[in-house]
Amino acid sequence: MFTNKHVLLGMSGGLDSSVAALLLKELGYKVSGLTLRTYDYISTGCLEKQSGCCTVDSIFDAKKLMESLSFEHHVMDVRNEFNAQIIKYFISEYLGGRTPNPCVLCNSLIKWAYMLQKADELGCDYIATGHYANIRFENERYILSEGADKTKDQSYFLWGLSQDVLKRTIFPLGNFQKTEIRDMAAKHGLKKLTQKRESQEICFIQDDDYRGFLKSNIPDMDVSHKPGNFISVDGKILGTHKGIPFYTIGQRKGLEVAVGHPLYVIEIKKDSNELVLGIKDDLGKTSMIVRDYNLVKYNEFNLPSKVRTKIRYRSKAIPSVIHSSNNEIQVDFEETVFGITPGQSAVFYENEDVLGGGIIFK
Repeated sequence: MFTNKHVLLGMSGGLDSSVAALLLKELGYKVSGLTLRTYDYISTGCLEKQSGCCTVDSIFDAKKLMESLSFEHHVMDVRNEFNAQIIKYFISEYLGGRTPNPCVLCNSLIKWAYMLQKADELGCDYIATGHYANIRFENERYILSEGADKTKDQSYFLWGLSQDVLKRTIFPLGNFQKTEIRDMAAKHGLKKLTQKRESQEICFIQDDDYRGFLKSNIPDMDVSHKPGNFISVDGKILGTHKGIPFYTIGQRKGLEVAVGHPLYVIEIKKDSNELVLGIKDDLGKTSMIVRDYNLVKYNEFNLPSKVRTKIRYRSKAIPSVIHSSNNEIQVDFEETVFGITPGQSAVFYENEDVLGGGIIFK
């Protein structure tokens, strides 16, 4: 197949983006690569170490691969923008008693925004990434749907992308299984990439320690966000918490409250500086409210509508009915759902298509 179309590929230097480059070349695209440098952190000791999918090492890996394929490669430093729009949001959400999903926001505000900016500078027709998802054009809409590999599907993180963005986006890996991608890499002499550790879910959080991240980024964290009471669902004081930002809905470990059975964080009461603890059954809900939503498959919802709803990336999609009122969406689940968490994303699916998504309010 030959095409004279020019595509800008987001290159992390990892397995998926590297195989995406190979596939685009086989399809006949003119390919350029772009790596975004988003964040550094200072590790223990005196050495600076970069974290996440776009480390200095990864930038060099991406450049090396692009050069081996005779593709040009660009690096864009967006650390200031990432800090202003993603890091500050992340911190603010935890301080507000919510649990953020920075990857969703980063996709629309950072990754796609700056990839499109660079694509326009280079005269590229499209942008591409190594996400496991699919896009098709149908009924005058660009429709986002799940990738063929359901264990790697990343459509959950992409609900915030607009029609203008989707119409210029290509997902070369969408119809492949992860095992096939590993095989392709090995066949092209990239076996080392198949053994490379995959980037963690939140690229700027070292060792999944978000509490340590908050402490190192908020001056006087222990003073400004004081301890308060753990209370039971019926209002009895059970103990003392260390500060609301250090806890999330559904948390069980690290509560340091002994009552003879496991306890979970059921509710965060920021105004009274209290955390409600209860048993696992207390986490169960059959409805929730979603705000700040984006429609993907249709120009407007035909509500009420029966959908499947995911409340976190690794959870299964639950059959539900959605209604809208006053710029909110009410989601009524057909079964009890555990751990609904304000600040996280809710994504609505119609079969394999992303109907839309939004932010869980309560």
